[in-house]
Parts: sequence; structure tokens; C-alpha cells
Amino acid sequence: MLSPVLTVSIFQKQSGPKVFSAGQVIFEEGQPGDEMYGILEGEIDILVNGKIVETIETGEVFDVGVLVGVKNRTYTAIAKVDTKLVFLNEEEFLFAVQETPMFAVEVMKSYSKRLSRLQHLV
Repeated sequence: MLSPVLTVSIFQKQSGPKVFSAGQVIFEEGQPGDEMYGILEGEIDILVNGKIVETIETGEVFDVGVLVGVKNRTYTAIAKVDTKLVFLNEEEFLFAVQETPMFAVEVMKSYSKRLSRLQHLV
């Protein structure tokens, strides 16, 4: 898991957090995407084939794959509780990595752990 303090500090620099109500779909499996997400507050359920496989919470990032070459989202994300998210597109992600290299390492660790968990479910 990413350091919540590091994640929140990186994402708080971005404008326009969006609030999702409990039960609201953030995106669906198979949809194209061009932004990763950081959770400022709340919890997100990650679903594959309609089944919850993971719940992530404040300080974590998700949907990193779309910034590193995965064309379509590999899971569905639904707000478990009222949740505040911030987004990073590729340009903002690269800037954050340049400013805080440890952020890149933490994002890669998070992405590889989630990918590994998801692959074992298929």
C-alpha cells in the first residue's frame, strides 16, 4: 500500500476532487481510460466479472494501468461509501514522478500487487 501521507500530498496538488456517493460506479471493466485515481477519503470496491475482489481505501491509488499501456480498464470500481477522488492524467503523473521519485516506486508496487492478485482470480 502506498503511504497515505505521500499519496494525499501528491494528489492534493491537483485541482477538482470529485465526490462519488456510496454505490456509484466510477468506471466499468472494459472501458477505455486515461487517468489514474487517488483516494483522498473513502473506500472503493474493485470488481472483476461482477465479484468484489478487493476493497481499497484512503491513500491508495488505482487504475494505474491506463497510464502504462493498458488500453482498457481491467476491473470495475464502485464507491463503497461516500468517497472523494482525485485524478492524474499521464502528464500530471509524469510531473508527480519527476517531483517525487518515491511516488513512482510506490505506484509500481501497488500496481504490481493488484495485478498479481487479479491474475490469480482469472
